[in-house]
Parts: sequence; structure tokens; C-alpha cells
Amino acid sequence: MNIALQERLLPGDELSARLDFAEEIGVYGLEVAGRGLTDRMQEYDRALMGRRIRVVSICGQDDFDWLDPDRARRDAAIEQTRRNLEAAGHFGAAGAIVPPIFGPPRLPDLSPLRDVISLEKELLVAIVQELAPFAHRHGTRLLLEPLNRYEQHLLRRQADGVEIIQAAGEPPGVALISDFFHMHIEEPSTPDALRACGKAYVKHVHLADNTRMQPGTGDIDWRAGLQALRDIGYKGYLAYECGIAGEPRQALSDSVRFIRGILDTLD
Repeated sequence: MNIALQERLLPGDELSARLDFAEEIGVYGLEVAGRGLTDRMQEYDRALMGRRIRVVSICGQDDFDWLDPDRARRDAAIEQTRRNLEAAGHFGAAGAIVPPIFGPPRLPDLSPLRDVISLEKELLVAIVQELAPFAHRHGTRLLLEPLNRYEQHLLRRQADGVEIIQAAGEPPGVALISDFFHMHIEEPSTPDALRACGKAYVKHVHLADNTRMQPGTGDIDWRAGLQALRDIGYKGYLAYECGIAGEPRQALSDSVRFIRGILDTLD
């Protein structure tokens, strides 16, 4: 397992300075924002040339309207995902991360024909069946992200994401991202949830402590969670998606050292 940092967390006014810092602390994975990514592709290509660090994942996009009742808004959001999947393929990244919706349902309740959750799941399955082959053709993955109950109503636990992937026929090109912060809220046991999913579904990981600050500042049992990832044979990136408590350079250096120290002692 390797560590990655989101670009927004890195100190420095210029991209080159931010990448310098990441490499100084031995981090060679970069997670970039999907919002406006198309306009920055050449900037990243230039900045990464000759470096060890590379883009390993793309997080989010401009709009999260996959499950909106307006067809035009759905189509626009799906097109944004396609562009980010193309970018993920260009960089050789693990995938493009997309929570399918934020907040409450937007579709109408059509009971007794269909309740709103059933309708959302059917629509989400159809979207996955459309986007997963596209991702696979570009050598990357669509990464579905379950969120906690305060941010999303539909995919909240890892099993919810697995349900959608299985209903879509488990096509190549779709997988889960497992986020320790969200799992700490929703899963009775984060290690058990990771073991239940296994490496067949878990293809990327987000790190944040229970306060959503950097790992090592809260009460998440990182050894137990990381051991579960080791047990299922996960070999991908652990990407920091968190706030920073303290001076950024020192805080990130200490936290990366903390996580790396645990990884070095796992069974």
C-alpha cells in the first residue's frame, strides 16, 4: 500500500512547489479534483514530467446530478464523469471517484409502482452499466463512493455499493472507494466491512480521522483498519481526503510518518 495526498492539502503557491513538498516527505501519489480538470490537463502533464509522483485518482466533479429528475442535468453530469474517466485513463489512475448523489432523493415517489429508493437504485444501475464499460476501455475505473448519513441517503455502507455493482452485472470498470471517515460513522466495524467486500470491490481508499482531520489526530483504530486492507490483499493507494489540524507541513509530515509506521509493522 502506498500513500497519496490530495493536491489541495499540499502547501505551496505553485503546483511545482506542492509537488516538491510531497516528494520531500516520500509521497508519490497525487489525488486531483475532478472539477475543472479538463482545463488543467496540460498543466499536470508539464508539472509531472521527470518526477516520481503521479496522479493516482480523480475526486469529484462539477455536478452530482446522476439521479436528478431532469434528463438534461443527468446527461450533463454523466458527460462530466466521462471526461474525468478519460483523464483518469490518460494518467493511468485507479479511477474517478463519484458519489452518485448528495442529500435527500430528488426523484418522485411512484408508489405503489416504485418507491423512490427502488427507482434511484434502478437508475443508478443503468448509469453504472453505461459508464463501467467506458471506464474499462480507458484502462481505469468508475469508483462509487458511499457517504455517511449526513451527506447522502442512498449509498451509506460498503454493502450498498456492492449491491449496485452486483445488480449491474459486475462489469469490469466499476469498483468501490472505501473512506475511513464515512465508514467510521456508518459501519459497525470498519475492518469487518473491508474484509466482507474484499479486494474484488475495494480499489481505492480515502483516509481521514473521525474528526475529518489528518490520520493520527482522532480515535480511529488505524492499525485494525489497515490490517484488514492488508489481509484482503489491497495494494492500492491510501489517499488523504481530510482537513489539516496544525501547520500543514508539519501536520502532514507527522501524519504520513504515523501511517507509514503502522504499515511497516502489519502482519
